[in-house]
Amino acid sequence: MDKGRIISGEYALIAEAEKKVRAYFPDSRVPEIFHNCIADTLKKTIEVTEKGDVYVITGDIPAMWLRDSACQLHLFTEFARQEPELQWIIEGVIKRQMDCILIDPYANAFNRDADGKCWARDITDMRPELWERKYEIDSLCYPIQLSYLYYRKTGKNTCFTDRWKKAAEMIIRTFRTEQYHEEQSPYSFIRENCIFTDTLSRGGKGALVKSGTGLIFSGFRPSDDACVYGYLIPSNMFATVCLGYLSEIASEVYRDQTLSEEAGAFSKEIREAIETYAILPGRKDRVYAYEVDGFGQYLVMDDANVPSLLAMPYFGYCKPNDPSYLATKKVLLSDENPYYYAGDRLQGIGSPHTPAGYVWDIALSIQGLVSQDSVEKRRLIELMADNDGGTGLMHESIDVDDPSRFTRPWFSWANSMFCELVLDYCKIS
Repeated sequence: MDKGRIISGEYALIAEAEKKVRAYFPDSRVPEIFHNCIADTLKKTIEVTEKGDVYVITGDIPAMWLRDSACQLHLFTEFARQEPELQWIIEGVIKRQMDCILIDPYANAFNRDADGKCWARDITDMRPELWERKYEIDSLCYPIQLSYLYYRKTGKNTCFTDRWKKAAEMIIRTFRTEQYHEEQSPYSFIRENCIFTDTLSRGGKGALVKSGTGLIFSGFRPSDDACVYGYLIPSNMFATVCLGYLSEIASEVYRDQTLSEEAGAFSKEIREAIETYAILPGRKDRVYAYEVDGFGQYLVMDDANVPSLLAMPYFGYCKPNDPSYLATKKVLLSDENPYYYAGDRLQGIGSPHTPAGYVWDIALSIQGLVSQDSVEKRRLIELMADNDGGTGLMHESIDVDDPSRFTRPWFSWANSMFCELVLDYCKIS
């Protein structure tokens, strides 16, 4: 990393992609919004620190989430193969992410510096590097996914350092511990004077689960909301996929067959547990629950944040035509999902994290990305562009009846997801 380096934000491949988008959408605001979203991420959320590594804020919150930072840069792996500066940025973020995991695998968001800034003064094992310490399975998966995608799309393996491997081994240890959360986990989290979704029950221990199922406990969802039941199925699905990636990396890059076999076996173990414990009982079709506890209780819903059940094919758990997925998707995009909303302007999946009747751009992007129908993809792209509230950017959530009412005017993850869908529709890769 070059200390003090300035990011140009101007890349030939991205300019070429924007030209193609204009050709696909000649009489639309889609090209303008596509440009705005990419430029915003590159020029406003990425910072080169004095140490020469890369720090990525979410937008209007001045902290780096492991999940968000990976998702913000996901689409740039499509362009990195011929853009050395993008390679440099992505590798810098991967390095920072893995260093963060080595600081604390139970934290979800980190400060630029070890200055003690935080979202709240929570009762947990806080450190000055941590902005927030909500343990979420997906926070440990996303850096592996970003590393793997970067490796596959560019052919470069230089991000896989000794520290990367140490962090990966820590991820495995943490997941193994959280398979026996009740007996083995050191983690607890209490936030005082807050809504119930911002803290964990039972003195900070969280939702009671049955140990030994093969599933991994998660305290919080990708929304940063507390789980109702501790086995969050979409995040376990994502862990299955990412442990498979880790198995490939260990074999091909590190030549560590022991680690490769361990990760591969762990991936299969979790998948078997999902297929055993996560299927809703008493239904004609196989439908996945959103959360379970291993004792027989389950939650029928989906959340806009990814990993979600809707996103299963997007992150690689199954094919988009998988019968169990299609049966689950039918439930998710219906009133049976309490967070599916429909209004005069929008319909789609929202979240308990935001007001009732608000649909998320991220969920609409995922709905397009998992669709096999190009007409549906275009409809969703145009829908989001027509309901941007006149800002030229995406948002966290939008009132289904009034696009001028939205949450988070600056939310970089949503911007990147919109761009991914546009790239997918325009067949740019």
